Amino acid sequence: MEPNQSLEPWLRGTLSDVPAVPRAILHALELAKEDLHRWCGSLSDAELNARPAGLAPMAFHIRHIARSLDRLLTYAEGNQLSANQIAMMKTEFGTSAQREDLFAELDAALGKSVERIGAFDLARLNEPREVGQEKLPTTLGGLLVHLADHTQRHVGQAITTSKIVLAQGS
Repeated sequence: MEPNQSLEPWLRGTLSDVPAVPRAILHALELAKEDLHRWCGSLSDAELNARPAGLAPMAFHIRHIARSLDRLLTYAEGNQLSANQIAMMKTEFGTSAQREDLFAELDAALGKSVERIGAFDLARLNEPREVGQEKLPTTLGGLLVHLADHTQRHVGQAITTSKIVLAQGS
């Protein structure tokens, strides 16, 4: 039986062999990919970099999703950020993104995130983790849930900005 693509990923009955917590996170990432491609994937480079009413451009949100997934998973794995991850974070707000590069980075980051999420020992969800230079306390489970929440928040912002850009162009 083929999953119904008109339904959101969590309602398609997919990933049934994956435990509930990582399944929910993976479905959130799958929905993020589908929504970003649907609402932003056909826009021009100029539209993706537009800042209507001073809002952050869609390109920022897409780039931020890709790179923040890597950073959050680094913390979830019990590590601190590398100098390269910090340097990349500082370039997320650039205004010269090209659609092909942007979506290639997003798709690669989502694919790698799926692999990394699958590697976690779910018996360790309550294990402590630290975030940032201040070593703010959280847990492995807290980080995994947050990466889904954080991703969806930025997807929503990108979609809203897309709708504004498209409305202004008509």
